Amino acid sequence: MKTKRLTTAQAIIQFLTRQQVERDGKRQPFFEGCFGILGHGNIAGIGQALQQYPKFRYYMSRNEQAMVHTATAFAKMNNRLRTFACTSSIGPGATNMITGAATATINRIPVLLLPGDIFARRNVAPVLQQLEQPHSQDFSVNDCFKPVSKYWDRINRPEQIITALPEMMRVLTSQADTGAVTLALPQDVQTEAFDFPIELFQDRIWYIPRPAPEATLLRNAVEWIRKSQKPIIIAGGGVLYSEASKALAEFVKQTGVPVGETQAGKGSLAFDDPQSLGAIGVTGTPGANILAREADLVIGIGTRYSDFTTASKTAFQNPKVRFININIAEFDAFKHSALPVVADARAALQTLTRAVRGYSVSNAYRAKARKYNKEWDAEVSRIYGIQAGPPVSQGAVIGMVNRFARPRDVVLCAAGSMPGDLHKLWRTRDPKGYHMEYGYSCMGYEIAGGLGVKMADPSREVYVMVGDGSYLMMAQELGTAIQEGYKLTVVLLDNHGYSSIGGLSRSIGSAAFGARYRARNKNTGNLDGKTLAVDFAANAKSLGAHVISARDMDELESALQEARQQKNTTVIVIETDLEKSVPGYESWWDVPIAETSTMPAVRNARKNYEKAVKKECYYL
Repeated sequence: MKTKRLTTAQAIIQFLTRQQVERDGKRQPFFEGCFGILGHGNIAGIGQALQQYPKFRYYMSRNEQAMVHTATAFAKMNNRLRTFACTSSIGPGATNMITGAATATINRIPVLLLPGDIFARRNVAPVLQQLEQPHSQDFSVNDCFKPVSKYWDRINRPEQIITALPEMMRVLTSQADTGAVTLALPQDVQTEAFDFPIELFQDRIWYIPRPAPEATLLRNAVEWIRKSQKPIIIAGGGVLYSEASKALAEFVKQTGVPVGETQAGKGSLAFDDPQSLGAIGVTGTPGANILAREADLVIGIGTRYSDFTTASKTAFQNPKVRFININIAEFDAFKHSALPVVADARAALQTLTRAVRGYSVSNAYRAKARKYNKEWDAEVSRIYGIQAGPPVSQGAVIGMVNRFARPRDVVLCAAGSMPGDLHKLWRTRDPKGYHMEYGYSCMGYEIAGGLGVKMADPSREVYVMVGDGSYLMMAQELGTAIQEGYKLTVVLLDNHGYSSIGGLSRSIGSAAFGARYRARNKNTGNLDGKTLAVDFAANAKSLGAHVISARDMDELESALQEARQQKNTTVIVIETDLEKSVPGYESWWDVPIAETSTMPAVRNARKNYEKAVKKECYYL
């Protein structure tokens, strides 16, 4: 057997450069490169290998969590067919990546993590930043990655990567079981040499199939659809990952079945399709939630049925409701005691369209969906047109950005009240025009994620919409975007607090406690003093961004025009009103409220809660 003598780290990088994926005849490299921050735990191993092999490009980040977010957004934008590796040093560099790992795994997005680790030979322990435990020496902070990784391994000998690397790729390229993959790399093992078999470094193609529905289950699904009077489709992220938007539109046109979209599935159907009900669930539209409540058949396509989608299991109230779940993951297909159609979304929709030919919902039901579509569009226009201020409303800002953005441009957000407003209000015109991280709703994802989206498709303008809370948590990747020459337009909404938590707090009777940026009041001892003044414009400018401040809608429009002409990343800062929120529509979310309290508002909220929680269902 021919061999090649390399360090463990060199072998890993050489292996990564050779991995390709293929779907529908299109072949492409799986890894775009490696994000990293180098330290004593990886600089002499993975760092040296990246320097030695510059074709596998190294990208320097500012924060380890952020670089995982960038990789996640890049992979999501590429429908999980491409991704990055991310490397960190031992200790805090590694544990900084745990939140990013959780974000990737919960959203089912492939990302490879290569954290440095303690010495495998142990004789110099404890090394700098090593966690010691008296009950074991085979333990490090990297064990914390286990619950948030879909595959985890610690490489204690160089030859272990011969079997670990193919297993790693099996998980990363799995449509059902993908997520974060962690290879913990002891810093001494990274630098050790071994005679690796040359076959390990040959080009390897990982085929991404499109499994068709099983025949018996397909027949049953067709029978259920033909018998249904009030069916509704819930389009999830799987529609987009399988590139099934066109197939969905054809199915809907033929059958008239209306569609509600999850956060991950928004953009599955164009907003002006007559059967599009828009967002569904807690942050949904009236039409989507009313028809979901009445539905006798729910066809879930590529959705995992989060509590925001099901309104904490209160969305579907028809006592005869049944579920057909089309999903590439068996785990999700079986939810709600559904008829589980384990298949690729596009393949399943194309097959179903042929199989149910001749079936259509009633003209009255079709007309009802069209009516809800038009009524919602009018409500969106109303919210977009609110001109009061300054400070202006968040809904009006979203409207201005939406009207200004071109069809292929991308809006991106992750946390706070804005994802809910965007889910309801954003008029999607392209399947990839709406990018929301809402599986984990991770504050700080926004700017780092925007960079990943831009790297995935530089031809699109990327509008990162971020609240002041998320911005303060992780703004520094503006520097990375500028370093790499990727232009973002960041619309920073300054509402002096946590808008989402403030609204939630008011709904449970707590009057926005702990949600406003206020100084400590010496007289009361509480955080109800003066509003803190943060100069976001100066902060963004210090990181190298072009900065524009806007006070009203006219100035925001001018700022967006100026930003479009810029070649550099631009941050637009605008003050918004913390109290002017977009209402909820026909839905509810289970947030348990204190059962006893001396506060009248909390007691009243508890009474309402006890009524609402009775509507929660078990779907058996």
